[in-house]
Amino acid sequence: MGACECPALLLLLSLLLLPLGLPVLGAPPRLICDSRVLERYILEAREAENVTMGCAQGCSFSENITVPDTKVNFYTWKRMDVGQQAVEVWQGLALLSEAILRGQALLANSSQPSETLRLHVDKAISSLRSLTSLLRALGAQKEAISLPEEASVAPLQTFTVDTLCKFFRIYSNFLRGKLTLYTGEACRRGDR
Repeated sequence: MGACECPALLLLLSLLLLPLGLPVLGAPPRLICDSRVLERYILEAREAENVTMGCAQGCSFSENITVPDTKVNFYTWKRMDVGQQAVEVWQGLALLSEAILRGQALLANSSQPSETLRLHVDKAISSLRSLTSLLRALGAQKEAISLPEEASVAPLQTFTVDTLCKFFRIYSNFLRGKLTLYTGEACRRGDR
């Protein structure tokens, strides 16, 4: 195998293992900076949202699930320190991860959810784990932790959802909004 084939092979292997939620050793640390990677996750989230949009039976939760508010005030966001943005993204990912796990448990206790619903929920769980690993490799967790004490971070705004469709809409909006904005800035800053 030639030397020029190894990076391509490593990238291919990394992309194949990411949906499993496994940390990929030797993966390029800035893989999330490749827009195609994030676009793949956004596409999966939109697909899940579209599938659940027409779902009437088996898509409602027996209780409300808390999710992050995905609205972005661009003026405020651009004025935020990257560390503050990292905190907001980490909190949002953590809340989405908790929400989808809770949703999975509620669906398991409901009347036989379809295989398609289970597949999309499982994919979302795996994707959230992979995104967390990719952000960790980008250094987002360190930025969020190393935020100075005096820096005020507003509490994460939340609301509740009662259906899978609403969850996937929030998930998709979060990926397209705050996560994309944060990774774009963090990747640009890392290129300097």
